Amino acid sequence: MGVLSGLEPQSVFSFFEEICRIPHGSGNVGAISDYLKQFADKRNLFCIQDELKNIIIIKEASAGWEEEEPYILQAHMDMVAVKEPGAAIDMTREGLKLKAADGRIYAEGTSLGGDDGIGVAYCLALLDAGIVLPRLEVVLTVDEETGMEGATGIDLSMLRGRRMINLDQEEEGIFITSCAGGARVDVVIPLEQEGEASWTEDMKLVEVKVTGLLGGHSGMEINKGRGNANCLLGEILRAAGEKITLRLVDMQGGVADNAIAKEAAAVLAVKEAEITQLEAVVTGERDRIKRSLQNTDSDMDAGCLMLPGKDRFFTKESVQRALECLGALPNGVTAMSRDVEGLVETSLNLGVLALSKEGLRLQYAVRSSVDSRKEALCEQMTKTAQEAGAKVSVRGCYPGWAYRKESPLRAKMVRIYEDIYGQSPVLEAIHAGLECGILSGKIEGLDCVCIGPNLYDVHTAQEQMDIASVGRVWEYLLAVLTNRT
Repeated sequence: MGVLSGLEPQSVFSFFEEICRIPHGSGNVGAISDYLKQFADKRNLFCIQDELKNIIIIKEASAGWEEEEPYILQAHMDMVAVKEPGAAIDMTREGLKLKAADGRIYAEGTSLGGDDGIGVAYCLALLDAGIVLPRLEVVLTVDEETGMEGATGIDLSMLRGRRMINLDQEEEGIFITSCAGGARVDVVIPLEQEGEASWTEDMKLVEVKVTGLLGGHSGMEINKGRGNANCLLGEILRAAGEKITLRLVDMQGGVADNAIAKEAAAVLAVKEAEITQLEAVVTGERDRIKRSLQNTDSDMDAGCLMLPGKDRFFTKESVQRALECLGALPNGVTAMSRDVEGLVETSLNLGVLALSKEGLRLQYAVRSSVDSRKEALCEQMTKTAQEAGAKVSVRGCYPGWAYRKESPLRAKMVRIYEDIYGQSPVLEAIHAGLECGILSGKIEGLDCVCIGPNLYDVHTAQEQMDIASVGRVWEYLLAVLTNRT
């Protein structure tokens, strides 16, 4: 018996639980892709598994529905795999530990991967269902969370459908009809190490750590003013550098460029006579930051911890240059939409920072609903970083998904929603990225709508999924697919 046994709709939750047993973080999609291929083969369904591990499964129309226009159903098979500090799980090799309580599903100590495991589960349940349906063309892509590489590389030339339901939405009753485009920007700021003889006996290793932040999805939550641990750690270290000699040993923060960093830490080599000053600076900065974040991240904390041993550190001058570059690069919302009230137009998120011998690496997710402004922001970042002697690369560019004024699919889905619920769904543009823009460029005249059940705290270890909402969206999806008008 599975943890989700007995939940309705049984087929959807059964497939979701099977998916959760297979590690499928971005970049680790081989096993989940093979599972999907085996699913299709066992049912004698047409299936393509390409070199990237994307999957296309086609189920022909039921008898009497051959003339009905096909539907393309689309989801992505990878998840943002994050865990709580100290969680005893290797997410590259172990499945998730699912729990169900109080009407919600979550994973113990880790993200749940409802984004977009539940979308994949809907697709499998439909392909497995013994009900009358039009031709279904299911497109399941890889590595959506790290730059939409799967959608960019997939060949869709064999598809006949021109209407697509994307199942990557996180709020029931809100239909996504357009989204931002994006890119990844990597910055590497060179650092120079001091010689081994630079360590003196009066030095101690001290960890400075920022914790307690909410984090969240860098598209959906970027406008909520939440603190970014990577940026806050940089502020604290710059302040400390004004009081003591900053001897940086290590610096790490964040888990993914499209997740707002919840924690970040630096290790410093500090002379014993300077430790009290460092602690005072960290305490003062913590209190200042907590006041500024009292409405969003009231549990934010920062402190110092003494560590054993000794280590080599980087030169004061190169560290100062790196921290100044970090402070000069923007983060968060840079422009709001001029056309849609309350919609973020352009933003960026410093999701990961990592120090190595080559220097301090900063990984950003850039988003904009205006391609020219996305490009301008990337150029601005490149110029700022290069002036500090850093190397910059821009990768994973993908287009936005423009609003379609005439959409027969949207009109049909709105009408059916109103018939079922007695109210209209919300039609919304989002700042997060979806694969609809890329796929629209591959299929001329593609008509898209994005829907999904309620998910909470996506891309964090607190992620949850609403059980009842999953059921309602399933029933609604069936109503759309089986309606011939």
